[in-house]
Amino acid sequence: MVSEQAALQDFMEKDIAHVLVDLRDSAAVQKGFIPGAVAIPAQELPAAKDRFPADKSAPIVLYSDGLDSEAFKIVRNWGYKDTSVLNGGVNAWTKAGGKLQTGTPGTVISYVPKPRPGEISIEEFKTIAEKASPSTVILDVRDTDEAMNGMLAGAVNMPAGDITKRLKELPKDKEIITYCNTGLRAESAYEDLKQAGYKVRFLNAVIQIDKDGKYEITKK
Repeated sequence: MVSEQAALQDFMEKDIAHVLVDLRDSAAVQKGFIPGAVAIPAQELPAAKDRFPADKSAPIVLYSDGLDSEAFKIVRNWGYKDTSVLNGGVNAWTKAGGKLQTGTPGTVISYVPKPRPGEISIEEFKTIAEKASPSTVILDVRDTDEAMNGMLAGAVNMPAGDITKRLKELPKDKEIITYCNTGLRAESAYEDLKQAGYKVRFLNAVIQIDKDGKYEITKK
């Protein structure tokens, strides 16, 4: 599984829209915060719901000086399914090589997903998923435990964090279509595969799959 630090670094390097929230008090924040973070002290979080994006698929990353499980529960209960906590907070971030910024962070959340190169339309994805093609590989890049709860018929599971280590398992003479729950890991896998010379596109949408392989896709 990809670490929270690695996932956040990936968002930053690939300019993938996300919301990063620093839950520490102002004195701690002034000493250094992760670039792009919005400062909302933990005690103010319960009253800050209206400051978060209307788009419930927005990836929310929370951090403090350690593991803030209460803040995670609050944000998840608001409906943001792609919420995570940066385990170890700022210390873990810097130990992993992450940089800090000094000064005063913003307090207004701005979440504006950009049109992404390499996206496949929902309609075309459905056509490919329902009519297996010998020239296409549908790649499920969710973690293995997620895929075990339901996968598209004919799809191949390879967690996004394993892509670069398992490239030899993927054919270069076929187009690869990646998908995950929300499109975020699918896009990250797309970037890795494209860089490795594969013909690839990704589904940038929310997809829910049951144990029988039946699915529902909604636009983000």
